[in-house]
Amino acid sequence: MVVLVKPSPQVGSKAMDGNQHKVEANILLLGAENVGKSALTVRFLTRRFIGEYGDIESIYSHIDKTDGREVSLNIWDSLYPQSCETTESISDKQLQWADGVILVYSICDHSSFEVVRQQVQLIRQTRKLSASVPIIIVGNKRDLLHQRAVPSEEGRLFALSADCGFFEISAAETYHGVLLVFHEILDLIKESRAIKKGMVGIKGIVRSVSAVFGKKRE
Repeated sequence: MVVLVKPSPQVGSKAMDGNQHKVEANILLLGAENVGKSALTVRFLTRRFIGEYGDIESIYSHIDKTDGREVSLNIWDSLYPQSCETTESISDKQLQWADGVILVYSICDHSSFEVVRQQVQLIRQTRKLSASVPIIIVGNKRDLLHQRAVPSEEGRLFALSADCGFFEISAAETYHGVLLVFHEILDLIKESRAIKKGMVGIKGIVRSVSAVFGKKRE
């Protein structure tokens, strides 16, 4: 079972320009240690589940196809630095690079949920125009319900309050849930870009109108 909550819709179209046949998107994965970030990424890329990973930070490139368009995805599977403050767990370089963010916690570890909560606040505080940066929160390890430490409602309500998407999945048990997460962040990135483009167009119209009326007043 996959539990899904979408962020509130924003005004604007998800569609990209008709002449843009290929879309590129940078996706940053964040979260504490041992929550399944690498398993989630590799499951999406290969459909295989691998449970054990070393302390390796990687950026993967992947070509996907959605809505008839090729999508070039760059996925930064980040490490959570040991013995660090949460404020040091995300670099400015990562935030400048990312078009969208997936934050992962384990439903069996409440401290990992607290890391996600703090990282969401950090992203919103430090990234310019961060309200337009799509964020999805993922509660992983749903197959271990007997060890649950984070109620589904707690994760869902926090995601709603922070205007983030929310999923509960098991990377170990199902590829489909993982696929939904990545396709949803891609849709939100497209929507965010469309809104930004619309804002640029509005500003251009305002400048043109101001120039016309400014000349008339001279």
